[in-house]
Amino acid sequence: MKKKKFLSLVLIGAMAAVFVVGCGKKAEDTNTDNNQSADQTETTTPDEPDDSGELIKVGIINNDPNESGYRTANVNDLQNFFTEENGYEASFAYSLKNDEQIASAQKFIQDGVDYLLLSAADVSGWDTVLQDAQDAGIGVILFDRTIDADESLYAASIVSDMAKEGETAVNWLADQGLDEYNIIHIQGVMGSAAQVGRTGALDDKVAAEDSWNIVTQQTAEWNAEKAQQIVQSVISAGTPFNVIYAENDDMAKGAVAALDAAGITHGVGKDVIVMGFDCNKWALEELLAGNWNYDGQCNPFQASYIDEVIKTLEKGEEPAEKTIILDEKGFDAETITQDDVDTYGI
Repeated sequence: MKKKKFLSLVLIGAMAAVFVVGCGKKAEDTNTDNNQSADQTETTTPDEPDDSGELIKVGIINNDPNESGYRTANVNDLQNFFTEENGYEASFAYSLKNDEQIASAQKFIQDGVDYLLLSAADVSGWDTVLQDAQDAGIGVILFDRTIDADESLYAASIVSDMAKEGETAVNWLADQGLDEYNIIHIQGVMGSAAQVGRTGALDDKVAAEDSWNIVTQQTAEWNAEKAQQIVQSVISAGTPFNVIYAENDDMAKGAVAALDAAGITHGVGKDVIVMGFDCNKWALEELLAGNWNYDGQCNPFQASYIDEVIKTLEKGEEPAEKTIILDEKGFDAETITQDDVDTYGI
């Protein structure tokens, strides 16, 4: 049953023709984002979420769909799933800025959504708006990214383990056995869970090992062109490097463009090791061809997980786990197969 739905009992007297009719809260009309096209199909056919047939209202706050191939896949998955056919009335808001996302969350709360689904641009600053949602009886479900907030302020968190992604990648790099690691570190949007997790593991390793050096550490904000400029700047300065650790595939692609322009070889058995994250299909194909060395998986398909949590909450139950970690792995150019590309490429 929805948290904010008020139903009266129909009382029928055995000898009287008097009855009392209760009224329920109907879903109000809400304009959905223009990015949701009319011909989208559902990814899964879930069970009917509410016996009354009333649509469950969800406000979905996500990062910019154009941020990366991963984000595009994540947005499409949510838009394809949270449809009227699947029992939902969905409104979408997109931004890479925390303050804009918070403003959207406040609007969704005012609009009276049943659930607030959140992929936060930044890990901090969410306590007040989440408390407002809780006070309004709105369930909050985090997806894709963690935040720094008390667990009592949200119902569940469906996320990648970004710290583990970083650890898996750094452990792989350590196994390459280089005499010296001179690393160009290209970071994502600062403060995002992906950036914090993927940066933390590398920072810890560099601090612990004398042979590990950061040549430059800059944010390219998930952008290929900015990543290319960062690498071009290092090349122009004549600073030696042998590893590019890019925190998403698009930035790795930009970095490789700078290497190609300078005639620097990269990939298996070449001058520079190239590492990315997200497992875009085209990036895994670069691994398969030996042009890149490593790609860390980040699973964008989270709508069905969210739906299961909502179904549990609608029954008045609590999810079995507060934090649901998506299963992910890392891929090595020397062991990846075409089947891996076809199965895991997004």
